[in-house]
Amino acid sequence: MLYGRLDELRRETSARLGDVWRQPTSGTHQGRSERDASATMYSDRLAQVNAVEGGLCFGRLDLTSGERLYIGRLGLSDEDNDYEPLLVDWRAGAARPFYCATAANPEGVSRRRHLYTKGRVVTGFDDDVFDLGSLTDDERGELNGEAALMAALNANRTGRMRDIVATIQGEQDNVIRADRNGVLVVQGGPGTGKTAVALHRAGYLLYTHRQQLSRRGVLIVGPNTTFLRYIDQVLPSLGETDALLVTMGELLPGLVATGVDTPLAAMVKGRHEMAEVVAAAVREHQRLPDDPIELDVEHVIVRVDRATCLRARAKALRSGRPHNQARPVFERELVTDLARQAADQLRAIVPAYDDIPLGEGESAFGELFDAADLTEIRDELAADETMLATIDWLWPLVTPEELLTELYASPDQLATTAPGLTDEERAALARAPGAPWTPADVPLLDEAFELLGEDERQVLARAAAQARKDKDEYDYAAGVMDILDLPETATRELLRASDVVDARHLANRHHVGPAGTTAERAAADRTWTFGHVIVDEAQELSAMAWRALMRRCPTRSMTIVGDIAQTGAPAGTTSWHEVLDRYVGDRWRLAELTVNYRTPAEIMDVAADVLATVDPGLTAPTSVRQAEIAPWTARVDPADLLTSVVELTAKEAASVGEGRVAVIVPAALAGPVGTAVTAALPDAAVGAAPAALDRVTLVLTVEQAKGLEFDAVIIVEPADILAESRRGGRDLYVALTRTTQRLGVVHTTDLPAPLAGLAN
Repeated sequence: MLYGRLDELRRETSARLGDVWRQPTSGTHQGRSERDASATMYSDRLAQVNAVEGGLCFGRLDLTSGERLYIGRLGLSDEDNDYEPLLVDWRAGAARPFYCATAANPEGVSRRRHLYTKGRVVTGFDDDVFDLGSLTDDERGELNGEAALMAALNANRTGRMRDIVATIQGEQDNVIRADRNGVLVVQGGPGTGKTAVALHRAGYLLYTHRQQLSRRGVLIVGPNTTFLRYIDQVLPSLGETDALLVTMGELLPGLVATGVDTPLAAMVKGRHEMAEVVAAAVREHQRLPDDPIELDVEHVIVRVDRATCLRARAKALRSGRPHNQARPVFERELVTDLARQAADQLRAIVPAYDDIPLGEGESAFGELFDAADLTEIRDELAADETMLATIDWLWPLVTPEELLTELYASPDQLATTAPGLTDEERAALARAPGAPWTPADVPLLDEAFELLGEDERQVLARAAAQARKDKDEYDYAAGVMDILDLPETATRELLRASDVVDARHLANRHHVGPAGTTAERAAADRTWTFGHVIVDEAQELSAMAWRALMRRCPTRSMTIVGDIAQTGAPAGTTSWHEVLDRYVGDRWRLAELTVNYRTPAEIMDVAADVLATVDPGLTAPTSVRQAEIAPWTARVDPADLLTSVVELTAKEAASVGEGRVAVIVPAALAGPVGTAVTAALPDAAVGAAPAALDRVTLVLTVEQAKGLEFDAVIIVEPADILAESRRGGRDLYVALTRTTQRLGVVHTTDLPAPLAGLAN
């Protein structure tokens, strides 16, 4: 019945979508907008229906009242039977006991059943019984005891995160359903399901606050493109398409930051003080002449002096507009002032000026140079090439890219705009023109855009491009009309195409407006503000990155997910107060996830020893299961390191079957180990390219592995991981907690003291 109703809903939605595209519009912008909005609504609904095909229903609640509820990815009702619920959406309030009921507090539930399906066939089930006495003998006989959570945890990894909609735990559900307003910080150690909780919270909010969030959307920020590829199917599987997933390097439309900074450069660029550096660089482009600039306009000399420019600049700044958009104000004030200068000089050379008879209250200047004359002089000045060149020097139009390129390339300008930096720090910012931008540059570019505003040259270029597109659509429509029209010799009693519709109406009818989904529109608009922002691995973000994100969420409706114990970025944070007090004071709340569902207890014990060396005040999460295979170490001769790693990796890959293996290495060994492993193993890859997730074996640095999980992990030379950065202890902690089943450590020197608990 459920799938029959789903198929019926799919047919209905497809039919309505077809009707929308077939209906005529008035040809006006409003008509096209209304049609596109309806098409988007039905397209989103159809995508949602198609996305939930697999695992449509995953649970059942038997209530003590005798009622039975089926829980699934989508709410379905029987339209022929007073809309009786057939399937309860997992986000609905009625479904909450499925995640929160316990033996101590069953919430009116006698039995919770987890259903396993393949396609449309139920392949098995698990039961949690809270009131055995309420079951009949037959029902007691069909009970199946394996826990759904354990089955999910022990399943092989596939290179994609699966949703946890069928196995959400009470602690996680409280976070998912928390109030949308304000800033919620979700602090959780490795394996506590932070990322899954954040994504399901996005799905819950989009369901619960559909009207508000469907217009503004949800922004989800992840640490890297591999991570986004890892999670990109979770929300679609829950039927949601109004979330935009980006990294900080992709935050600006049309820009993908692929460059790599040195640790020092990343740290400097991430400091909050860089906002003032960018502001100072903008002010450097609002120049004042040291000496007057003389311009010859129609044989009249006008002087562009410091006082004149100061008055024009003050007027432009008082407008409150960004630099580029304030330029017309500056230009108008400056040209008007110079026009008055020219008029004064022309008045001075009028012959017999003193002999002109004046009536009471009359002015010779007013008679000889009225408002029209002054306007004419101003227009001549505004069109003068020398005048335009002068204005371009005094108040140039600048793009964010031009501003930062010039700043990075000029030690003198850096010394002026960033006096607080050391010589070494200024040198670290040096960037060759044309070099790729880095993720740490993106918040600075965003800051520059905020202060500069849009360059009118870019606005005009877009307008010209749109005009060309409109012309192409019109020409195409006109061509269609020519094809459809009857020849001139045909009898006029027959109706011609042009008698029904003209080419412009036909072009408007098929005009494609802005991208349909909220996420697509938001991705193309730098000024877009979101209804809610979710930040994963939030501890890695710099102060400048936070500044850029806060700009995109003026309501401060945010979910911040991370673990300060895992901070590895040079400009990252180890204090949520440090991040948030600047923006919301103490008006934020903290939720903690304390249960580790990923890492077996034996491995987590070792990780806890490492964590204690990072900060004795931090506590590792508690694991819920034991390892089937004890963690192992292998000390090898340095000359045999690569050979040994290849052999041990092949062994682990064989042991996990269809699962995934990660070889986590110090950055200095990524090249040689990656080359050796990929040469020997056919289904192996190196690095964080998103496509690499489809491989069985990956060679990764700690930074590349962050946020991911694997069935087996081999850590190579842990002492080097500890030593290669000032946050090496946190990096080793991250590396140890990527595995769900098996852990091995390969080393050529003595193990670091924190790993003494590993079996030899």
